[in-house]
Amino acid sequence: MTDRRRLLLIALSFVAFISLGLPDGLLGVAWPSMRYEFGRPLDALGPLLISNMIGYMLSSFFSGILSRRLGIGRLLAFSCAATGAALLGFTVAPSWWLVVAIGIVVGLGAGAIDAGLNTYVAKHHSERLMQWLHASFGVGITLGPLIMTAGLNLAETWRAGYWVVGGAQVTLGVCFLLTANRWESGTVAEATEQSALEDAGAEEAVSPAESYQVREASFWESLGDLSVWISMGLFFTYTGLEMTLGHWAYSLLTESRGVAGASAGLWVGVYWGMFTVGRMVAGVFAGLLGNHRLVLGSLGLALTGSLLFAWNPVGWLGLVAVGLIGFAFAPIFPGMVSGTHRRVGTKHLSNTMGMQIAAAGLGAACLPSLVGVLANRFSLEVVPVFLVVFVVVLGGLYFASRRRAGA
Repeated sequence: MTDRRRLLLIALSFVAFISLGLPDGLLGVAWPSMRYEFGRPLDALGPLLISNMIGYMLSSFFSGILSRRLGIGRLLAFSCAATGAALLGFTVAPSWWLVVAIGIVVGLGAGAIDAGLNTYVAKHHSERLMQWLHASFGVGITLGPLIMTAGLNLAETWRAGYWVVGGAQVTLGVCFLLTANRWESGTVAEATEQSALEDAGAEEAVSPAESYQVREASFWESLGDLSVWISMGLFFTYTGLEMTLGHWAYSLLTESRGVAGASAGLWVGVYWGMFTVGRMVAGVFAGLLGNHRLVLGSLGLALTGSLLFAWNPVGWLGLVAVGLIGFAFAPIFPGMVSGTHRRVGTKHLSNTMGMQIAAAGLGAACLPSLVGVLANRFSLEVVPVFLVVFVVVLGGLYFASRRRAGA
């Protein structure tokens, strides 16, 4: 593959991850307005998160089959278009339960994009590029709250944010469809070049992907391996933590700590903005520090930020903690993706990648939903306490995975 075509594929991957982050950034800021309009209680966010998770898990589990049959370019095109249409569907849904049903389609699009691109980058590119790929997600999820806050202030409706992002997603789907043949021709060109080298008997014919082709385990073999389950637990816990603060920070700040709506929306943007900055910084230093030091340092910083957020000695310090947690969370997910083959072995890599991305979707639904139930019963101040407890759980799982790998 030429350098030019390789850069095109990387650029498409980055754009896809920006689009992946946009919808996640909208919901936390939109939720107070949405629930009042539909007359729902605080914990009614749970069914929407669960419906999204169902679609996400289904498509991520079968992402390998989908990408082989459709090709990555067409998969991105259809997924972005479906997600965009579903987001626009939110704005015209007459009842809350129709919104919940449409959430399945949003999850289907997101899961296929996430699992497919993570597998591709883990096999073919460096840990630094993985961090930069996930920084693109951070760009999208940072823009989401800002778009929604602007929509609430200018148009005085949560629907405005979904009009903007839904329309952008549909447009992006069209762009991917128009470039799908170039993506596929890149794959064909690589295969043709590979075949020519093999015919010439060249040693260089071994591609990066082939270094992983020891004997791939069956789905059921991987499912019976404890290391795979620990890896799934890591992603379940981490993504649940990330989305818990993303979804509930706005409600906590406005309804419990007396922060004005516009300021709270800005601080949610700061959370995702620092998250994006953290991944950019990690992209620079990942090669120097290595995955283990990067993840370990991030866990320690996340625990510090969570304790500060729970303590909240003065208002401004609690707000600063929101940004600190976002910065700390940033390198963990891509670092864990890049370290998958070390935790589970190369023969379980492909199966585990889909499983742990599906577990991430489950965690993103279950843990924020649990927080909603607890907040409805006690108070929204349960959010930072929950963060502290589950950062400790995440650290325990991480060290367990290291021991299993014999590191």
